[in-house]
Amino acid sequence: MTSRNLPDSWPKARPTTWIVTDGKAGMVNQCLGLAERIGLAPEVKRITLRPPFRQLVPYLRLGLSHAFAPGSDALAPPWPDVAIGCGRAAIAALLAIKRGSRGRSFIIYTQDPRISPRHFDLLVVPEHDRLVGQNVITTKGALHRVTPERLEAEKPRWAQQFVALPGPRVAVSIGGTSAAYPFGPAEAGELGASLAALARGRSAAGDGQPVSLMVTCSRRTSPECRSILEAHLVGLPNCYFWDGSGDNPYFGMLAHADAIIVTCDSANMVSEAASTGKPVLVAELEGGNAKFRRFLDSLYASGAAHPFSGVLELWEPRPLDETGKAAAAVRERLAARGLWPQQA
Repeated sequence: MTSRNLPDSWPKARPTTWIVTDGKAGMVNQCLGLAERIGLAPEVKRITLRPPFRQLVPYLRLGLSHAFAPGSDALAPPWPDVAIGCGRAAIAALLAIKRGSRGRSFIIYTQDPRISPRHFDLLVVPEHDRLVGQNVITTKGALHRVTPERLEAEKPRWAQQFVALPGPRVAVSIGGTSAAYPFGPAEAGELGASLAALARGRSAAGDGQPVSLMVTCSRRTSPECRSILEAHLVGLPNCYFWDGSGDNPYFGMLAHADAIIVTCDSANMVSEAASTGKPVLVAELEGGNAKFRRFLDSLYASGAAHPFSGVLELWEPRPLDETGKAAAAVRERLAARGLWPQQA
């Protein structure tokens, strides 16, 4: 299959590509999102590290084969033209690929590796990490797989579930406790009550306009928090709450939404929402850190998102295509290595 980013007339075969992560969805999706926007067709590799290497990464730079735990996918010749990794565990794998290929593989890492950028051919890093260098590309937020084409394709698939909901329709993406933010029963109860009031037309603004909700929880949402949210929302006539069975409606929800509410605990989820060009309301939680604060404040300053105050706000933001911007920059670097056609 020819990628829309790869000219039909280019005689060279598409660069072979590996994606290397520990298998967590957030890590895999960042790498897949970048690879797909570049025009690559990657093979996904899952690796885990055995102790003590798991604790020593990223400061252990050896990339030794015996660092990988049983069950990890094989990293062996033929080495790929391009290797893209995300997450601390991927650093050892990328360095092993670099060593095994004698530098032939083009190595891309999509976070701040906490070691010198010189160990990689290219870094694609959120600007709130404040990492700079000649081989560093920065983005406003995280890489992801949400594109206008994907949403357009998913929209008719989910029309039966969502078109009947009266507008305005709001997609709600709920995360869970993270290293930076707690999301426990208290937070779930407060958010659930606020969403229920919005659905009933009893929002903080008292405007009386009911809002339809399309709600999904993440893998990090605890069973207890999910039950609390369900108690507030399930049974409301204008609320769809995904029960976790069957196909994930996430892309369909984004496609049918007039606005999006997302908890602040995941830069991935907030970045995905902001890429749609729809109003994004961020449900902020207690906690956080300086990096998250810089990220959220930059979105607020750009007009891509507003803090959620219990009121539905509708405006026309400019969609953030940070993954597309990063992909274009990566193609330029690949072209310089002869792995991509030079632009005319």
